[in-house]
Amino acid sequence: MRTHYCGLIDESLIGQPVTLCGWVNAMRLQAHVAFIDLRDHEGLAQVVIERDNVAAFELAATLGNEYCLRVHGTIRRRVSVNDKLRTGTVELLAERVEVLNTAKDLPFALHESPNEDMRMTYRYLDLRRPAMQQRLRTRGRLVRALRHYLDERGFQDIETPILTKATPEGARDYLVPSRVHPGQFYALPQSPQLFKQLLMVAGFDRYYQIARCFRDEDLRADRQPEFTQLDIEFAFVDEHGIQDTVEDLIRHVFREVQGVDLDERFPRLTWAEAMRRFGSDKPDLRCTLELVDIAEAVRQVEFKVFSGPANDADGRVAALRLPGGHDLSRKDLDGYAAHVARYGAKGLAWMRVDDPAKGLGGVHSPVAKFLDAGSLRAILAATGAQAGDMLFFGAGRWQTVSEFMGALRLKLAKDRGLIAEGWKPLWVTDFPMFEYDHEAQRYVALHHPFTAPKIDDVDDLRAHPGTAVSRGYDMVLNGNEIGGGSIRIHRPEMQRAVFDLLGIGEAEAEAKFGFLLKALKFGAPPHGGVAFGVDRIAALLAGTDSIRDVIAFPKTTSAQDLMTDAPSDIAPAQLRDLHVQVLDEPAANTPAAQGH
Repeated sequence: MRTHYCGLIDESLIGQPVTLCGWVNAMRLQAHVAFIDLRDHEGLAQVVIERDNVAAFELAATLGNEYCLRVHGTIRRRVSVNDKLRTGTVELLAERVEVLNTAKDLPFALHESPNEDMRMTYRYLDLRRPAMQQRLRTRGRLVRALRHYLDERGFQDIETPILTKATPEGARDYLVPSRVHPGQFYALPQSPQLFKQLLMVAGFDRYYQIARCFRDEDLRADRQPEFTQLDIEFAFVDEHGIQDTVEDLIRHVFREVQGVDLDERFPRLTWAEAMRRFGSDKPDLRCTLELVDIAEAVRQVEFKVFSGPANDADGRVAALRLPGGHDLSRKDLDGYAAHVARYGAKGLAWMRVDDPAKGLGGVHSPVAKFLDAGSLRAILAATGAQAGDMLFFGAGRWQTVSEFMGALRLKLAKDRGLIAEGWKPLWVTDFPMFEYDHEAQRYVALHHPFTAPKIDDVDDLRAHPGTAVSRGYDMVLNGNEIGGGSIRIHRPEMQRAVFDLLGIGEAEAEAKFGFLLKALKFGAPPHGGVAFGVDRIAALLAGTDSIRDVIAFPKTTSAQDLMTDAPSDIAPAQLRDLHVQVLDEPAANTPAAQGH
């Protein structure tokens, strides 16, 4: 139907006949000439219809935005060049114009930014916008670069099942009823984790898959119930071998997709160091602000808010220096206090440093009266505070203080323009093996229950689970976790010990993971891997904050598809075939709703 794409015509075609197809992006109808900006996925071309072409000129008067056209004519040089267009030096002088389809009035103009619900309801129109076309093409280049790199290095692309066994751990599974096995269910995979481990047992040395994954999570701002991840697994490898390979993969991707050379070696921070310095296990290194522990400086002060946590093994007192922050108003300070309250802070102490040389007389702070000259001097020395700086303080439980001071660090950096341009990747390693869930009164896995501990002795792990460190690692880019992985447990006795510590008894372990435990008995090799969030990487490469912008047909934050109206009711006959009954939601005051 066409000879060329609209966005690719150029001066080499001057004088040649060309047929273009596309949509009316804009129209300008004048007394003796009509101009049409015709758009396809490659870009815009200017079409000119002169008045002496009577049929085409009359047709032009009836056209509207987003009409679908085919235009045949001759390429000629433009009189007025448009430097903003790739095709801005040429135009198509139309001879024949054919309307392939009309378009009713649009629910929104494609040059506008409609609200999210409107975009999701009319996603096919949203995707016509050049910005969205470009984002999805960026995603396509990302996937091609990933596949090319891995194929060239001997990784085998192997598909794993979509219908699998329900083994809930963390997020809930999406369940699929089986018609031929009444009362039984498949689950959609949260990841191919167990299958890729079994492939290592099966002797496949290097595996990868660009896999669809599903998690029935509670509503979160930038998560999708179905998402795409790059899954990689290696046999006979340690964490350094994995990190070196996938680090090179990410460098290759940025070079191919963005034309950017990342650092030759990514920094490696332990989880403990990342939390201590940045209050986050996914620190944004583009910001140079760092937390400083000041417990030693305030152990003896009378202010129990500081001295209590300073003398508690599970406590922390941290300070954050904002250079030149003396101009913050009381309203600003109250706003930051409200911000950290969302992360568990019970308050936010601050100190304006006017002249460090004057000691207590050179600072202004509500907590200054609780400090002595020695403790203040130690605080100023530890933080490196200078005249004109503002100090913020957090005190309380170690984890809580780290998290809210880390959130404050990022908020201050964004508000004050302290986040540099560019890309700052790093590895975060040596995560705790477990964290204790006080509500459930048991340990939970920080990564997943198949991550190997650094302790290689089963008895030692059982004796010291609270201090055990895992062989897990995350790759972080500009404050975003883009991938994570670990060395896996490859011995059945260690896997059983981890299950025990997680409160997964022998019967439950056999029911959920018996096939894995059995496989580990048949010479399973040491192995490990990593999974990358393709949606998150694509969003970063495309320069957008939302992964929905790089997914063709995403769900809303409430896990709905507004375009197709999914999820939806199912006919009673189909439910009967599946042996499924839908129960009414219990009323709020019924015994069932109250848990009786």
